Amino acid sequence: MNDLKIGTYTFSSRLILGTGKFGNTRTMIDAIRASGSQLVTVALRRFNPDQPEDDLFSALASIDGLTLMPNTSGASNAKEAVKAAHISRELSGSPFIKVEIHPNPQHLMPDPIETFEACRILASEDFLVMPYIPADPVLAKRLEDVGCASVMPLGSAIGSGQGLATIDMIRLIIRESNIPVIVDAGLRSPSEACAAMEVGCEAVLVNSAVAVAENPVAMASAFAEAVNAGRRAKAAGIMPRSGAAVATSPLTSFLRKTS
Repeated sequence: MNDLKIGTYTFSSRLILGTGKFGNTRTMIDAIRASGSQLVTVALRRFNPDQPEDDLFSALASIDGLTLMPNTSGASNAKEAVKAAHISRELSGSPFIKVEIHPNPQHLMPDPIETFEACRILASEDFLVMPYIPADPVLAKRLEDVGCASVMPLGSAIGSGQGLATIDMIRLIIRESNIPVIVDAGLRSPSEACAAMEVGCEAVLVNSAVAVAENPVAMASAFAEAVNAGRRAKAAGIMPRSGAAVATSPLTSFLRKTS
């Protein structure tokens, strides 16, 4: 199976993990290791070396082979997102940035206009820009055109657990895209991650589904297995749907032969 390629980086894992909502740092680290994830998101506010109990950077840096993708969560417009990205790159040294701009706390939907503007600026400054976006094929193509390294359409609202409510639009994005399409937000179960991979997504990003599970470490492992299964199924070639029943053993005419 080919590796996931984002910019000049390659990852053998196609499961990206968020680091919010975990009950404690130890559980987060164990879940990341169980998931096999090599790319994780972390909010700028969690880079806090002056308060070790609230600083995820040192804890995440202890995991070999892990690449950080800071995010701009909390930004309400492009200007704030660009500022957060600059600070994040200075603190982490990572070229990755997840652009996340959702100004309305009631629904946390990404702002397409401000997201596009932030991505345009950051891509021109050599960030590997991975925007969280509505499942909008037109926006996704525009973001590819300005140099984004991937696009990350939502499956459903952040933390909602509503699964792949936007699957039809995601299929359109995949069909038109020349950069990785990664489902981000709304997934609840490993089967949904598997389904996203089966339709052609290059990876999935999950946080709440793992962090708030009864056993986050076991759930992280389950998501890893599901992502791999979905990727293998896509590569194997899934049978087409049929509008009618098709016999699995059609060569039975001998039963009707008479002596």
